Amino acid sequence: MNFDLIVIGSGPGGYVAAIRASQLGLKTAIIEKESLGGICLNWGCIPTKALLKSAQVFEYLQHASDYGIITGESKADFNAIIKRSRDVATGMSKGVQFLMRKNKIEVIMGIGIAKPGNKVEVTDATGKKTEYIAKNIIIATGGKSKELPNLKQDGKKIIGYREAMNLPTQPKTMVVVGAGAIGIEFAYFYNSIGTKVTVIEFLPNIVPVEDEDISKELEKIYRKKGINIMTGASVEKVDTTGDGCKVSIKSSKGNEVIDCDVVLSAVGVSTNIENIGLENCGIKTEKGKVIVDDFYQTNIKGYFAIGDIVKGPALAHVASAEGLICVENIAGKNPQPLDYNNIPGCTYCQPEIASVGLTEKAAKDAGYQIKVGKFPFAASGKASAAGTKEGFVKVIYDAKYGEWLGAHMIGTNVTELIAEVVVARKLETTGHEIIKAVHPHPTMSEAIMEATAAAYGEVIHL
Repeated sequence: MNFDLIVIGSGPGGYVAAIRASQLGLKTAIIEKESLGGICLNWGCIPTKALLKSAQVFEYLQHASDYGIITGESKADFNAIIKRSRDVATGMSKGVQFLMRKNKIEVIMGIGIAKPGNKVEVTDATGKKTEYIAKNIIIATGGKSKELPNLKQDGKKIIGYREAMNLPTQPKTMVVVGAGAIGIEFAYFYNSIGTKVTVIEFLPNIVPVEDEDISKELEKIYRKKGINIMTGASVEKVDTTGDGCKVSIKSSKGNEVIDCDVVLSAVGVSTNIENIGLENCGIKTEKGKVIVDDFYQTNIKGYFAIGDIVKGPALAHVASAEGLICVENIAGKNPQPLDYNNIPGCTYCQPEIASVGLTEKAAKDAGYQIKVGKFPFAASGKASAAGTKEGFVKVIYDAKYGEWLGAHMIGTNVTELIAEVVVARKLETTGHEIIKAVHPHPTMSEAIMEATAAAYGEVIHL
């Protein structure tokens, strides 16, 4: 069977690329070895948000009296929470199936391997091999939970994110290794429903890619929630020979051993580039990533790569954007290359974290003279009315030209607020223009304008 485009992998990069290709008139097929939607939809972004929402609702019930509401004793039903999460993921996967039918995309279930000569070999569940030909091949095979040599996952006592959202019973105690977005989200979820959680981070701060003020604020809030946080610490080994786990930890304070039921390894994501035909096709890689140009063309004509397997943030929305650019370039639409300096990052714990652009330290290191403004949600009327006063918005501007260099937020629903900054930066909006843009009152979004006003010495409500 011949196609204009074959996409290997149906995650948020792959299936979006396939749909756009079909819209542009390309005869398209997509290959998936497991479930349409990939890891993000089935075992990542979507089901984790369902778990986090259940945790948030449970927290609201526990604090209902703060809102003048009397309720009976609330209890977290772990298995029901897990089932809801899986049902949400299943529903979304069915939605992708519908989109494939709607856009007349050929769905081929099986393991796809790129071959020389613009070919893809697919092995189905029965072991049958079928070869397909396409003018263009996009490889979008994504990533998987990274394993450290001294933290090998067995799927039961030492687990990755996939097992963490589908455990048969709720652990009483858990050690989370790694305080990036994945580790922090699961730490919040399990702590909220009653698991005693310890977070271990090798670097000096949790959520280490964020602005230091954000990291410090979240650590303060998490400690208040009862989460044990150990920064500047490393896991030397885990003894799983007993009923639980004995985690040996080394830090500046010395060595100690923590007992727990389960260890969650959340030390990052590694790419799925093994055994997919790259070597046989002559496709070049470097440090676990496929080398591509601005339009995701590899060194071999007709072969492209997008998403987690190429250089850039391993984020669903990045993969989708790359897929659109890649396909539009194939179709001759002359798209602009992706601006990787304007990619928002979101962490969906409570309070949420959202950021885009340079941190304060990065801006200073880059040689900018900067104006910095902060506005705490404690001073926000909407946040006070909602009972969600934790956190703040921090903005960073170039003092000379008013360019918006970065924004960093921690608070309820800030993942919904960050898009304003992304669009404003795309349009090269200045700080003065943000101050003069009327924001609705009372809203959380006012904090963006107020923080900007603070940077220019014009803040009203502080």
